[in-house]
Amino acid sequence: MSNIPDDLSYTKEHEWVAGLDDGLTVTVGVTAFAADALGDVVYVQLPDVGASVAQGDSVGEVESTKSVNEIYAPVGGEVVEVNQNVVDDPSLVNSDPYGEGWMFRVRMEGDPEDLLSPAEYTALTSGES
Repeated sequence: MSNIPDDLSYTKEHEWVAGLDDGLTVTVGVTAFAADALGDVVYVQLPDVGASVAQGDSVGEVESTKSVNEIYAPVGGEVVEVNQNVVDDPSLVNSDPYGEGWMFRVRMEGDPEDLLSPAEYTALTSGES
């Protein structure tokens, strides 16, 4: 089982969110659990900078040797930055999902709902929920 950082929030769709307590701009990525399940990631499509996203919207895709999966916005707001490095080198999703493999940043509008704590996400991914 992958390590689940305790300073992030999570979604049931296996995205993570960093910076909820730091201000209005948060960083979003996919979890190590998702990266492991996907296998070798070969392509990443991210939302455009300036795009307005609603929580739960499909905003991109992660393609692996096994499947294509949607990326969902865990928060609503405006996309203010995308990680071009992960587009250029999708393997970063597998090698460093909580670091260099981050996906995009959003200037939040409103309060996100239904985010999971690290303990709740651990229960979800271990089949205890």
